Amino acid sequence: MPAALDHTALIKSLPPEAKAALTARSDAAGLRHLALYLAALAACTAGIALQIPLWPLLMLPQGILLVFLFTLSHECTHQTPFRSKWLNEVLGHSCALAIALPFVWFRYFHLAHHKYTNDPKRDPELEHGGRPATLPQWLRYLSGWGYWRGMGGTLWRNAFGTISAPYLPERRHADMRLEARLLLALYAAALVSLIASPLILWLWIVPLLIGQPFLRAYLLAEHGLCPSVANMLENSRTTFTNRIVRFLAWNMPYHAEHHAFPNVPFHQLPAFHAITQDHLISTSNGYGEFTADYVRELAR
Repeated sequence: MPAALDHTALIKSLPPEAKAALTARSDAAGLRHLALYLAALAACTAGIALQIPLWPLLMLPQGILLVFLFTLSHECTHQTPFRSKWLNEVLGHSCALAIALPFVWFRYFHLAHHKYTNDPKRDPELEHGGRPATLPQWLRYLSGWGYWRGMGGTLWRNAFGTISAPYLPERRHADMRLEARLLLALYAAALVSLIASPLILWLWIVPLLIGQPFLRAYLLAEHGLCPSVANMLENSRTTFTNRIVRFLAWNMPYHAEHHAFPNVPFHQLPAFHAITQDHLISTSNGYGEFTADYVRELAR
């Protein structure tokens, strides 16, 4: 087995032609993946809307498909799922509406996370108390309460308050304010629509609440129990999982690979994993194993 390299040395060791192949973006690959994803979401939506037998059971897959639009939004911040910039922008803003994650704001939040990954003082993902450190905190985290409260606060602050986080460029403050006000207006209209029909409750609101714990458990594995070091192959985790989860998450279970070389689009991450696998330090054999390890650590 070759000696382990950190992510900077590994990327430098790649020949130019290998880097070019790994970072090649494709509208076709992105649209194929998106079409399958939307087909699954449309099937669940139709079943709920038509109230087919046992239709309430469809709210679980509906919710999982809705909340995992986060991973598409995440990829769109890097402009990697599609070659065409406009497709990345349109899909990123569409996901924002579905999951209350303002896309312009999230791009800069996420880029700061990449720059300061797992740094407890500078990573914005950790600036509000960090990850759950007790079992009660973990259960509350899984509930999604922290996410909904945080996004509600972010939308309200961006719409009507002061935008002051150092990673949010002043030149984009007006865009963030407009984005937040539009989203809040659309959500207000959605709530008003409940007077006429409860359909949006069953198609969107309840599924989002049901699906959020699955996304929280998935996201906790990305950096939970990883050390605060500079090496992206150590401060980020690759979780070995099945094709369904990799499909839902646009191959982001290869998360150490993504942090090591963010310009690699989702459809090239398996190929990049073949290059990085001997150098990965933080890994788990499935989300069940990671969750068990995390709970065991909390119980100490």
